[in-house]
Amino acid sequence: MTGSLDGKVVLITGTGSGMGRAGALRFAAAGATVVGADLNAEGNAETEALVTAAGGRMLGTAPVDLGDYAACERWVDAAVQAHGRIDVLWNNASACVFATIDAMTVEQWDFSIRNELSIVFLVTKAAWRHLTASAGPDARPVVINTASVAGHGGGPGGIAHSATKAAVLAMTHVIAAEGAPYGIRAVSISPGAMDTPGSAEQLALPGAREALLSLSLVPRLGDPDEVARAAVFLASDDAVFITGTDLLVDGGLTNHG
Repeated sequence: MTGSLDGKVVLITGTGSGMGRAGALRFAAAGATVVGADLNAEGNAETEALVTAAGGRMLGTAPVDLGDYAACERWVDAAVQAHGRIDVLWNNASACVFATIDAMTVEQWDFSIRNELSIVFLVTKAAWRHLTASAGPDARPVVINTASVAGHGGGPGGIAHSATKAAVLAMTHVIAAEGAPYGIRAVSISPGAMDTPGSAEQLALPGAREALLSLSLVPRLGDPDEVARAAVFLASDDAVFITGTDLLVDGGLTNHG
């Protein structure tokens, strides 16, 4: 969809690797100016270099602790000061501990809630006044949240991940409802088993990879770029009648499994 987002300002969290890096490359290729954030300064710089080498525009900021509201405000406000508005916010960053109920500590649970759920709220809250200010007859901002197939169900070792991602699905409905009067759309994307650094811990659980692939209609791990392409579509004017819903990018895992 080259050129489909010409001139748009797109904020993406988690641009240091995985789907965030793929998203930065895809949105830049579609003509957008990308503003990224990540805790991993080295990875974020690599993404920025890749975008620049491909002829795109990206300003990467790292390290940014998105679990800290003041840090979220600084990142978002700097983006608006530099570029004037926000057209798309993709809440993609996440980090979670995978463990069974008996093995998971309270500290690990709190870490997962903070870094998979709270960061979605905090970044959206920090961006909200800018999103509403950016909205108008010719501008319809979009909030995209990365959820997961785990939010539609769950299995052993995924109690925190399933809980947070189910909450992200519910949060997306509310953002869509509260954004509708301003012309703001909100959607979520639920990736399946993805070949990303963030999925490595989950896939390393005994039998996890085999179980996921056995249930998928497309028997392989997903590529981060496949999620990024879905995000570009949802952010574009081709998706103007899509809001308050979730897009499964899972190779048929959820509905078949």
